[in-house]
Amino acid sequence: MFLTPRLFFFTAALLIMVSSFAQAPKGMGKSDPEAKKVLDAVSAKFKTFKAIKAAFALKIENAAGKVQGVKTGTILMKSVKYRVSITGQEIFCDGTTIWTYDVAAKEVQVSSLDNSSGAITPQKLFTNFYDKDFLFVLGQDIKKSGKTYKVVELTPIDKTKSFFKVVIEVDKATSVIMSTRVFEKNGNRYLYAINSINTNATVADDSFSFNPKKYPGVELIDLR
Repeated sequence: MFLTPRLFFFTAALLIMVSSFAQAPKGMGKSDPEAKKVLDAVSAKFKTFKAIKAAFALKIENAAGKVQGVKTGTILMKSVKYRVSITGQEIFCDGTTIWTYDVAAKEVQVSSLDNSSGAITPQKLFTNFYDKDFLFVLGQDIKKSGKTYKVVELTPIDKTKSFFKVVIEVDKATSVIMSTRVFEKNGNRYLYAINSINTNATVADDSFSFNPKKYPGVELIDLR
């Protein structure tokens, strides 16, 4: 179960926050103002974080609800830098270069970060990526283990997307997204749940670049 950077960043980053959402283009319907209040609160809270370190679990289910796989991982983020680690894969970005390390293949692909390419990165998710891409509506609050969560359902305006719905749960007390469920058109569902999160983490800058000396025997494939 190898995750592409596109799928991984789209879902993993949503666990932590969603940026400030604007109204959809004219003719595409309207989003729920109450849902926007929740998302705006999440965005405002995110801006107060120094750096983020979170541990999460990923569960994939098929259309019948059968679990296809479970993985755990961590995500670090600081300014424009990020690092994602999940079973069998690590992705580093120092704000300029991206290294995608496949543990089993013992190879790392190196590419340049292109913010104009349309690829999904945490930085876009944490700024204005969704401003015109989603409609959203507020659902009923739910309670888990004594905590109350706000539920927001997002629907992509572009119906050619591989997914048709995303449901997020926001901790009402902290305004932090604690789980994200992505519903794909093929019936698969991807559930990411935060197990722990430190929003004031101390993270060294060299954590966001791939150091070949720490990974002896790994083949480097430069795609730049």
